[in-house]
Amino acid sequence: MARSTHIDTFMLLCALAMTTTSSIAQTLSLVRPMRPARPVPTWTLIWSDEFNGADGSAPDPANWNYDIGGNGWGNNELESYTSRPQNVQVTGGNLVITAISENFTGSDGIARSYTSARLLTKNKFSQAYGRIEARIKIPAGQGLWPAFWMLGADIDTVPWPGCGEIDIMENIGKEPSTVHGTIHGPGYSGANGIGAPYSITGARFADDFHIFAIEWEQNTLRFYVDGQLYKTTIASDIPSGDRWVYDHPFFIIMNVAVGGGWPGSPDGTTTFPQTMLVDYIRVYKG
Repeated sequence: MARSTHIDTFMLLCALAMTTTSSIAQTLSLVRPMRPARPVPTWTLIWSDEFNGADGSAPDPANWNYDIGGNGWGNNELESYTSRPQNVQVTGGNLVITAISENFTGSDGIARSYTSARLLTKNKFSQAYGRIEARIKIPAGQGLWPAFWMLGADIDTVPWPGCGEIDIMENIGKEPSTVHGTIHGPGYSGANGIGAPYSITGARFADDFHIFAIEWEQNTLRFYVDGQLYKTTIASDIPSGDRWVYDHPFFIIMNVAVGGGWPGSPDGTTTFPQTMLVDYIRVYKG
């Protein structure tokens, strides 16, 4: 009989505790309501290049054009871009862009000491909004400047930077563990671009493949490395009096530059050839 009384008392205390806890939780929910999470988009793949052609073949001409020449490309770069297989080909299921130290005079008559490649989807594919990602293993070395980026498809009628530029991934060789995501537009281009770095510890980006991506919607650009969001830029971040120019289609560019004002020139520590491997590029619509 005494044991039953103890049990009844214990159960009553437990019920009271649960009621009190529930009341406290309800009170807190009224004081500090939970902020709803941003809905995760359901992505639909609309364009990709998996680079699964035969070893030694050229990238799919239905997807890619080439920038050619050694005019410095607005950045005092030191390479001459070519479409030769020595500089760009598909091998082992990857796009392989190779920067080479060699004396070379391109079709533009400009002599350079390095060659590389720059591919673009201009006039073949462009996209406004969605998720754009690539799985890439970058090269390493002082003076190397690999990039995965986009330019406004209206660049022929709206010159840079009015057309807009989205740098999904840039690396300069003297920062082996850091990449940058940046936007450039009228009034905030070049060194005044709006962006952020992303760094890893205990490794170089050249040591393995990584996935670089943006998620792009009206008035918002989010930058990711390996699924980690590290920068969100919105239209109100644009300096007063300047314009948000990311509301129209952009095309994709992949390249490895050598030298230039930002990375500086190669030095005695830089070894060649250097390769950037691109496993795939995928574009999704939300």
